[in-house]
Amino acid sequence: MRLELDREWVVGEPIGERGGFGAVYAAQDADGVPAAVKLVPKQPGAEREMLFADLDGVRNVVPILDSGEHEDHWVLVMPRAEKSLRAHLQRHGTLALDEAVRVLTDIAETLTDLDGQVVHRDLKPENVLLLNGRWCLADFGIARYAEATTAQHTYKGGGTLPYMAPECWKYQRATGATDIYALGVLAYELLEGTRPFTGPYEHNYQEQHLHGTPPPLTTAPALLAALITECLFRAPQGRPAAGNVLERLRRIPTASLAGGLAALAEANRAEAARRSEADRQASAEATEAEWRQDLLEVASTSLSLISDHLLTTITNIVSTAEVRKGNQGGWTVRLSDAQLTFTGAKEADPGAWNTGTMAPFDVIASAVIQLKVPQNRIGYEGRSHSLWYADAQASERYQWFETAFMATPMRSAMSTMDPFALNPHHEAHGAVGPAMGMNQVAWPFTPLSIGDLDEFIDRWTNWLAKAASGELGHPSRMPERDPHGSWRK
Repeated sequence: MRLELDREWVVGEPIGERGGFGAVYAAQDADGVPAAVKLVPKQPGAEREMLFADLDGVRNVVPILDSGEHEDHWVLVMPRAEKSLRAHLQRHGTLALDEAVRVLTDIAETLTDLDGQVVHRDLKPENVLLLNGRWCLADFGIARYAEATTAQHTYKGGGTLPYMAPECWKYQRATGATDIYALGVLAYELLEGTRPFTGPYEHNYQEQHLHGTPPPLTTAPALLAALITECLFRAPQGRPAAGNVLERLRRIPTASLAGGLAALAEANRAEAARRSEADRQASAEATEAEWRQDLLEVASTSLSLISDHLLTTITNIVSTAEVRKGNQGGWTVRLSDAQLTFTGAKEADPGAWNTGTMAPFDVIASAVIQLKVPQNRIGYEGRSHSLWYADAQASERYQWFETAFMATPMRSAMSTMDPFALNPHHEAHGAVGPAMGMNQVAWPFTPLSIGDLDEFIDRWTNWLAKAASGELGHPSRMPERDPHGSWRK
């Protein structure tokens, strides 16, 4: 068969199996340049333009060389890839850690460039192709095209159902987090040789994605296992952003844990898996209460990883430290006369936070980290910081932030704790709102990213060392770091 598009193409034998929304054939142009031709049926409700998106500057995508129409099909011409990731998996089964990380990193680069602009909607090994030494995404318009021509639950295109995020089963809007969920499924498959949910029928997949818990990963190191677990969180807002996934993947090959940290990371991986099960137990009905509860579970899991990392670092170094575990995952470490306390996550009360005027951002949960010493001659007894799980910097992008507060100059009384923590209620609302309140922000809203906690841990362990030796004093200036522009207003 010959196709007359912008260029003339000679179409040969089919490549691979026929997909749910088109067949792919080997082809070449008049100069013998090899290519792949995809014929997409013209279905009611979808136009040719739906098959295209603006991907200029996006890394690792399969470009469209030519396009047009032939009889009752739209035609897309792409470079001939060496193979698909599905074919690679069929030959090798599972991938070695280094190779799996390379594949995931290539895909994460693409999703990072697409974040906030384009949603692929149909990420799966069939749509990941090896081209010029990189694993590239193809078929950007196919899922959007399918969405316009058939109901979501009738997707039959090779493996789509196993990769569909919970929000797709609820008929909710697909976002970049939808692609992150599919990436988590794909990552699980690369390492385990099977998908986390195996169906086999549509109703089985629906039940599993909405309410099931993936079997524990058995081959991934703890840091990668934790990342995959987070990608598979049921609440889209709790999944890591594409850029965060990319950064953490780049750390995997060089991440080295030993001794207590390695044991703790393994324990955290098991705890993350356990809590992800709780994350999937809510009703399939999307309600505000369910949505917040989903995020609270994510917040608790993430805070446990942060808290345990700090505690293990301290106890591995300080054999004389006295450790007392508190309620809801909190703990206290006493060293000499210094006492460092890290509380568990506490659900934020939306009514107490949105008092009078709407708050500039939403807060799901809060915690406190406090360093206390005996009062000195001016009454100073330490410092405390707030930890808020919030979308403080980007709307509906939730993560833990560290911040702290100080009294405004109009208040004559000095706090014994300075800076000090506040729960998300009316006093804190006044500090981040447009009007002048009795308190103001003294420490910028600083994201706490699992896998990138070195500065946070180094800072608090340094303050603990000073406190234990009697050298912790009131900050020389307030605010200590410029908080301007660190939160949404």
